[in-house]
Amino acid sequence: MKSILLIFLIGLFLSSSGYTQVTGFWRVVDDKDGVEKSVVQIFEQNNMYYGRIVRLLAASKRTHCDKCYGDLKGKPLTGMIIMFDLEKTPKGGKNGKVLDPGSGNIYSCSIELVGPDKLKLRGYLGVPSVGKTSYWNRDK
Repeated sequence: MKSILLIFLIGLFLSSSGYTQVTGFWRVVDDKDGVEKSVVQIFEQNNMYYGRIVRLLAASKRTHCDKCYGDLKGKPLTGMIIMFDLEKTPKGGKNGKVLDPGSGNIYSCSIELVGPDKLKLRGYLGVPSVGKTSYWNRDK
């Protein structure tokens, strides 16, 4: 009985004290029509989070970043890093940047795991209260 209680307490401690698992593959849901259009891999590098488009889904009509600026203009979306410099937090990431391939604009962003298979991305200009929230589904 003591060993079961000890295992339970250790599990409870580890699950509440560690960082959430935002890394992995996520299906990006389009804000306008609610359809999943791509799969983004969130990965950790130099203690920060980044997101790269790894696959476009059948519903995606856009394959290149035609409205992007500079070196990204006209580049294929597959392989493109669209989220960068997110500082790790216990629930996700903050103070990062996200590229909207539809407009070519770059916004400030934060991410938060709101369930084991649901990620909230908040993109904004200036302050987080002035922006948009997207929810991504874990790719299984």
